[in-house]
Formats: sequence, C-alpha cells, structure tokens
Amino acid sequence: MGLFRRKEHSIGDASDGPWERDIVEKLAFAAIREQRRARRWGIFFKLLGFSYVIALLVLLWPSDIDTGLNVGKKHTALVELKGIIAPDSEASADNVITGLRNAFKDKKTKGVILRVNSPGGSPVQSGYINDEIYRLKEKYPDTPLYAVVTDLCASGGYYAAVAADKIFVDKSSIVGSIGVLMSGFGFVDTLEKLGVERRLMTAGEHKGILDPFSPESEFDRRHVQELLDTLHAQFIDVVRKGRGERLKGSDEIFS
Repeated sequence: MGLFRRKEHSIGDASDGPWERDIVEKLAFAAIREQRRARRWGIFFKLLGFSYVIALLVLLWPSDIDTGLNVGKKHTALVELKGIIAPDSEASADNVITGLRNAFKDKKTKGVILRVNSPGGSPVQSGYINDEIYRLKEKYPDTPLYAVVTDLCASGGYYAAVAADKIFVDKSSIVGSIGVLMSGFGFVDTLEKLGVERRLMTAGEHKGILDPFSPESEFDRRHVQELLDTLHAQFIDVVRKGRGERLKGSDEIFS
C-alpha cells in the first residue's frame, strides 16, 4: 500500500512549480473563452432563426387580411338592414339605428352604406329608421349615406331606404311595394257547418273588430280601410320627400 500512496495537494499549492500553475490558469481561461464563444454563437443562430421565421410570415401573410395598420385612415362604414323589420328581429329599429349612430359618430367615417335586403315589416319600426337617418344626416351634413340593395328592398325596407342620399340596386333587385296591407281569415261558415257556436263577449262595441270567427261588419271594413289609406298616404309622403325629382311616371308607382 505504501508503494502507491502519494501526497495529495490542491491546484496552486505552494509545492507546485510556476510552470504548472501557468498551465492550469491557461486551461481555465481557455475553457471560459470557449464557453463565451459558444454562447455568442448560440445567440447568433437563435436570432438568425427568428429572423427567418419573421421573413417567412411576412412573405406568406395574406394580403386581404386587415392587419389594423390603417386604423387612422378614413373608411366607409357598413350597416346591415337584413330580414323582416320587427321589434325583436335582426332588422329591428334598435339594431339598425345603433349601427347608424356608431357609423356617423366615428370621426374616421367618410361615408355610410346601408345595405338592404328586406321584404319589409313593421311600419313603425321602418319609420323609426327613416326618421333617424334624416336626423343623422342633419347632424353630420358632410357624411353621405347610400342605400345599396341586394335581392329585395320592399315595403318597410324601401320606407327606410328612401331617406338615403342615393339608392343603388342590381338589375335583378326587387324594389318598391309602396303600399299597406292587413290580412286574415274568416271561419264563420266553417263553424256553422261543424255545428260550433262562437261566443264572443266584449266591453266596447267594436272591441272584437277583425275577429275571424265573426261576420265582417260594414263598420269593420270601413274602419280598417281608413287606417290602411292613412298609412299608405304617409308612405307616399315619405317616398316623395326622400326621392323628390327622381320619381318618374304617374301615381301608379305608389300602388
């Protein structure tokens, strides 16, 4: 055992010679330099790979995607009037008017397009939209509003659209139906054939007007016709106000 035992000492021990110490220091500094060099090359290759990915994304990025870089530029606002115009529908006055107000209020809006595809609906809801368009045009006189019709712009849809500065349509678009209707059914004879007796009790002489199981009276017919005529005249006035000298032909266009 004694033959193989030797005195252990640490590097840099006083028993080491100067040349041994120099070699140890050179090896240590060489290792440190190599680590630094490897780290620098690692950073370089990472940056190179990142730059390659960015360049690839820029080349492959679809040109028709809005990146949001043009936020500060002027734009044309689009508001939809689509479907039946009714209080709880997509084309309700609340929905359409909210869109119009936001469009006009935006300082970057250069113009507003009301895209219409509607068979009509509530005259009250249509009137709300028409009135609001005139109010917004008066408040923002430098912002034009154009109605663009796709398939259909009839009845209440046209009632709203006539307030636009211009109306653009396709050659196959259906536009018009300037009229008012009220429809229903009468089952009086059917009840008689079935032996069914209709029992209707009201407080008010005309509360049961238009009841489908009761005979139509002369008062019912005359009263409803007067109501329809009044609404029709209101519709005609709105069209004349909105289109003015653009209207051509006789009064048949209002039928």
